[in-house]
Amino acid sequence: MDIEDQKRNILSRKGLSNTLGMEFFSTPEPDTVMAKMKVDEKNQQPFGFLSGGASLALAENLAGVGSMALCPGKMCVGINVNGSHVKAVAFGGTVTALARIQSKGKTLHVWHVDITDEQGDLISTVQVTNYVLSVRK
Repeated sequence: MDIEDQKRNILSRKGLSNTLGMEFFSTPEPDTVMAKMKVDEKNQQPFGFLSGGASLALAENLAGVGSMALCPGKMCVGINVNGSHVKAVAFGGTVTALARIQSKGKTLHVWHVDITDEQGDLISTVQVTNYVLSVRK
């Protein structure tokens, strides 16, 4: 999925994705999008591991970017995020999130996001539901 417009127009703004150090990437598949995030002082929990909340934020932001790429001119917001964390990632590691759309309706998109570590091991699995809205003028 090509997300270059979203990177230029949305992700360049200040916000949580920049604060937490998320990097977003286009993918060759039309139904997927990818992001990476290094575990550092901005997204770790007090014990030195990636915060579960930061993992959920990564998944929600990534699914939002994907929904906006699929619906140019629309505003897409997360209305439900749920996930399971199955492995920890220590400070200094990097995680990769791959989101795949499961359902693309006119007003609701459902995404499945797997977050893996540098060895390809599953860290978190997340489902995100986005609400697709028309932008008011």
